Amino acid sequence: MNLIAEHREKAGIKQKELVVALGWTQARISNYEAGRRIAGLTECRAIVRALNKLGAPCSLDDVFPPEMEESQAA
Repeated sequence: MNLIAEHREKAGIKQKELVVALGWTQARISNYEAGRRIAGLTECRAIVRALNKLGAPCSLDDVFPPEMEESQAA
């Protein structure tokens, strides 16, 4: 699970803006946000960079909390 949508919405960023910043499809971002697709480390870093660029002050651990990943693995 991740907190992409929460950080994006808190900063007033539309999903389409994030899509454009990343150069990805809307479906891809939507699937990451909904947890239907799991982002790899490279994608996670790209998402956080794009959120930062668009005005969302967040870190990798903010958007992809390690404790959330650990509980899923259990």
